[in-house]
Amino acid sequence: MEGGTKGKKTIFVGGIGEDVDESIIYENFSTFGDIIEVQLPSAATNPALQAESKHRGFAFVTYASPADAQDAIDNMDLNELKGRVLKVNIARPMKGGMQPGAGNRAVWESEEWLQQYAKPLAQSGGVQGRTAQRSGSQNPEEAANEEDEGEMEE
Repeated sequence: MEGGTKGKKTIFVGGIGEDVDESIIYENFSTFGDIIEVQLPSAATNPALQAESKHRGFAFVTYASPADAQDAIDNMDLNELKGRVLKVNIARPMKGGMQPGAGNRAVWESEEWLQQYAKPLAQSGGVQGRTAQRSGSQNPEEAANEEDEGEMEE
């Protein structure tokens, strides 16, 4: 076993055909040990439509022990399942450390992130804030009007 894979119980199974579901994965991989969970990520971007959609062509299988996971990798990597060659290895966390359920959304689309990090526009130092600081005015609208008038005189 590789040095960094000790203690890892979840494997990645790639190259799965469209006709394969969780029960087929479970049936083929349970021979290597006790399976805790089989995940077959949906291709749907809308959670309400997940039941109707197909999977994304890969699965995650979590075993009760790291030895069982390694046995599955050793025996199933580059083997066929329903006519497709599988790629099986230790599952690695997603790059960027996304939180579960976040999907492919930008962090600032989260209400929690906005409440913690976003400032009101007048305090943000954006265009209106810089204009107010230059003119000495506290009201960004007045400062913008003053700047517009200054451009007209030139």
